[in-house]
Amino acid sequence: MTTLIDNPVLRSTRAEVLRLRRWPAVWVLVAVWIALGLVFGYLFPYLSYRTGDLSFAGDGDTRAQLLVEMLPAALPTVLVQGLPMFGGALALVLGAIVAGNGYGWGTWKTVFTQGPSRPATVGGSLVALTLAVLGSLALTLVLFLGVSLLVAGTESQAVTWPSAGAMLESFGGGFLVIEMWALLGFALGTVARGPALAVGLGLVWALVVENLLRGVGALLGPVEAVTEVLPGTAGGSLVGALVDVSSNPNETPGVLDVLTGSQALLTVLAYCVGLVVLVLVVVRRRDVT
Repeated sequence: MTTLIDNPVLRSTRAEVLRLRRWPAVWVLVAVWIALGLVFGYLFPYLSYRTGDLSFAGDGDTRAQLLVEMLPAALPTVLVQGLPMFGGALALVLGAIVAGNGYGWGTWKTVFTQGPSRPATVGGSLVALTLAVLGSLALTLVLFLGVSLLVAGTESQAVTWPSAGAMLESFGGGFLVIEMWALLGFALGTVARGPALAVGLGLVWALVVENLLRGVGALLGPVEAVTEVLPGTAGGSLVGALVDVSSNPNETPGVLDVLTGSQALLTVLAYCVGLVVLVLVVVRRRDVT
C-alpha cells in the first residue's frame, strides 16, 4: 500500500517545486510581473497625482480619486486590474517553459521511460505550477499592501481596510485567471514539446489574435459569438466583474464586461479543467520520442 510520503504525484511535485525554485527564469518572470504591477498600479498614478498631470488617468479621475485608488481600501481592484493584460501573458510564458523545457532538456523522456507513471509526473508538474502561480499572487498582494500603506502614510491618509469578502473574491478570481493562462501555456508547451514555439504562439494569440477577433466580432455576429468563449474574454470579464468595469469600461486595457461574472467564472473553470484533461490525454497517448 502506497503511503502519502511515497505517493508518486507528491514526489513529482516536490521535484518540480525544487526545479522551479532554483530556476532563474521563473524568478525573472515573477519579478517582471510584480514590477509591472507596481509601475502601473502605483508608480504612474502617484506621479500623476503628485505632478497634477492627469493625462495618465485618461478617464476623468481627479487628483483625489487617484489618491483613493492607491490606498489600502482599493487593494482588491489594484491586485487584479493588470492580470488580463500582462499578468496573463507572463503566466502563459511560465506555463510554456515549465512544460516545454521538460521536453527540451530530455527530463520527461527519461522520467517517462523509468518511472513514475506519466500521469503522476505531469500531475506533479501541474501542481507545482499551480503553487508557483499561487505564491506569486500572494507575494504580489503583500508587496502591494506595503506600497499602499506607504502611500497612505506619506500622504497622511487614514488607513481603511478592504472587506475580507472583497479581498477573498479578488484573490480567488485573480488566481483563477492567471491559472487558466498558465495552464494554457503548459498545454502549448506539451503539444509543441518545447518552450520557444509554445511561448511564441501563446503570446501571439493572447496579445494579437484575440484582440483582432474581438474587433471583427463587433462587425460580424457569428465571430462575436466565438469571441465570447475565448480565454481572454473570459478572464477579462471575470476581472471586470471584480472591479465593477460597468461603471467605467475603458479604464484598464483587457478588462471587459462582455460576460457576466457567473458566466466568466464558469468559462474560466471550464478552461482550467479542460486544459488539464487535454495535457494528461496527450502525454498518456503520445510516444516519448
